[in-house]
Amino acid sequence: MKIGIVGSGSIVNEALPLLSECGWEPAAMCGTKRSFEKVQRICREYSMEYASCDYVQFLQQKSFDIVYIAVPNHLHYVMTKQALEAGKHVILEKPVTTKYEEAKELAELARERNLFLFEAISTLYLPNYGKLKEWLPEVGEVKIVSCNFSQYSRRYDRFKQGEILPVFDPKNAGGALMDLNVYNLHYVVELFGAPKRISYLPNIERDIDTSGVLTLQYDTFQAVSIAAKDCSAPCSYVIQGTKGYLMQATPANSCGEIVLRKNDGTEKRFDASPAHRLMSEFRLFAKEIGSGNRVFCYQQLEHTLIVADLLTRVCSDKMKHE
Repeated sequence: MKIGIVGSGSIVNEALPLLSECGWEPAAMCGTKRSFEKVQRICREYSMEYASCDYVQFLQQKSFDIVYIAVPNHLHYVMTKQALEAGKHVILEKPVTTKYEEAKELAELARERNLFLFEAISTLYLPNYGKLKEWLPEVGEVKIVSCNFSQYSRRYDRFKQGEILPVFDPKNAGGALMDLNVYNLHYVVELFGAPKRISYLPNIERDIDTSGVLTLQYDTFQAVSIAAKDCSAPCSYVIQGTKGYLMQATPANSCGEIVLRKNDGTEKRFDASPAHRLMSEFRLFAKEIGSGNRVFCYQQLEHTLIVADLLTRVCSDKMKHE
């Protein structure tokens, strides 16, 4: 299937070499005036026929019916809405939007136009995460969930020196919550649904959360989710239950080996990691869009809306701490 690509940042550069293996043919790319030379170079490298810095004209092209949108977070809503209104199916990088009402509007528009709209959140489609869901009942009654996705950002030093970068720019909806903790939130919500209560305690520097702690309260257990771009720590995901625990020592966006240790001393391990973390989601999106069956897509949109609602609520908490 032919796909048009919007954006030319790091995630696009990760995805492009994989697309042909996942059932996609890159047909066109759109960037900004500032990035247009880079866009043209990428188009030549991947034999794409059309390069543009005009998004409206890009969406008018007939050579592709699907767009992959990978632009700064604050542009997700308006650019996805334009694509859906142009009759294009959309694969949208996380987070789907920065406000629940906008996410709801996009989901409704996709359904009205009978279009696919997928949030590209790699966690949900990785085989190890699927095994985690399968093994979850074996830990017994869940009591504690802890997630930590912390990695010192190479951009943080530049931020400390006063440079404004998109990932640390509140105007671009940057910050640790939207960049890293969003993966943890998807990780927990897909397993357990929406919590009864959620709160966010951020570390704020120059109006942006450089790190922070999410707490999620469920009926019978508590979950803690940490993400940081201003300091590092070993990634750790542990689900503790009355019969044992499940553990991962890799980030939620790649979901490496799963370990199940029972109270009786028995242990199981599983690792079916793909060659690249993005391959599972792009293969599945190609399969689902190719089938024309929108049932799974719209089920996933319901999950997306739960996470969007939670993000909107905790962003209000974040503002109280600024």
